[in-house]
Amino acid sequence: MTSKRRNHVTDLRGVSRMAIDATTGLTDLVEALHTCIAGAPAGLGGPVVTGAVNGITGLVYKSIRGVTRAVGGGIDAVLAQLGPMLGEMGSPPAREALVAALNGVLGDYLAETGNPLAIAMQLRRDGKPLELTQEGLAAAIPLPSGKVVVLVHGLCMNDLQWERKGHEHGAALARDLLFTPIYLHYNTGLHTSTNGQAFAAMLEALVAAWPVPLEELVIVAHSMGGLVARGAHYTGTAATHDWPRKLCKLVFLGTPHHGVPLERGGHWIHLLLEKTPFTAPFARLGKIRSAGITDLRHGSVLDEDWQGRNRFAYGEDPRRPVPLPEGVRCYAIAATTGKSAGGLGSRLLGDGLVPLASALGRHDDPRFALAFPEPNQWIAYDTDHLDLLSQPAVYERIRNWLVD
Repeated sequence: MTSKRRNHVTDLRGVSRMAIDATTGLTDLVEALHTCIAGAPAGLGGPVVTGAVNGITGLVYKSIRGVTRAVGGGIDAVLAQLGPMLGEMGSPPAREALVAALNGVLGDYLAETGNPLAIAMQLRRDGKPLELTQEGLAAAIPLPSGKVVVLVHGLCMNDLQWERKGHEHGAALARDLLFTPIYLHYNTGLHTSTNGQAFAAMLEALVAAWPVPLEELVIVAHSMGGLVARGAHYTGTAATHDWPRKLCKLVFLGTPHHGVPLERGGHWIHLLLEKTPFTAPFARLGKIRSAGITDLRHGSVLDEDWQGRNRFAYGEDPRRPVPLPEGVRCYAIAATTGKSAGGLGSRLLGDGLVPLASALGRHDDPRFALAFPEPNQWIAYDTDHLDLLSQPAVYERIRNWLVD
């Protein structure tokens, strides 16, 4: 697998395209608001000469869009010429973190528009993409183990951010249990099901090319990464891939199996804005958030959960139930910022993002409830969502489960 290297000019081109699209998008928003006000009855503050206002403003807004696109196209053409001249500038962790966050919020837009800031899915080590051939893997991993752990990051994050507060689960598992850690890097703004399908294909290629006999395959997934892993297993099984049969264990860290309240709250605000003609244009701002984020409303993992639906429209939980993978030992770690699980706040807020019930797969509707055996569930107290990556007690729990 080859990777398209990036430089600062490529980043600038990506940002310039976003600025151009943001300008035209804001123009659309202002025009919609202007038209709405112009069309309001005079008693509500609207003008009487609506036809004239709408005709003139329509021409003005059309001109703004035309100039913006023309200027933007010129900038992009110039930067395309400058890129090869300036050479490659590297990819520091700070830039990786910024681009990962941007992809989490706008990743579907970046991919759809061919923006160079869009992240292409890769399996990586030390931030470098792996070539999924026996020769490529052998060259990148001098001493591969027969035990492989694949780590899948969460929303707005990247593979380098598994390291937190001097600890990294993958490196610790390599040290203590002789696992070879592999890290997924992906655009978290895409639909979870889209990422799951791509991840399934990559795992199939990884398993087929692994340079030594594969004894054990494990996935450790944080947050949204757990939904991607579940979607990948579903896809891989349906496609009769080999890797699902080799997957031994799957560990979920703070995965929102049944969604997060923040996305549901944002969805309600969006719906309220659409209810009146004066606030409806501002509801467009709520549609900026990515498909990956809206999938977190209920914890969607399949195409059927969103295809043919307006993801911003009101509706009940549209998911098709997907049970835990058969034949795989699944484990769930939930976190709460409270001192105990008994309080209402601890149950509802959980780790500050994911409620305890969602992280543990519990649901009032038995069709959606995930059957984690009691010994395979654990709650980390006085712990927030990101602390799941660094808490010593969390790692010890993972380690003990993988030894068993």
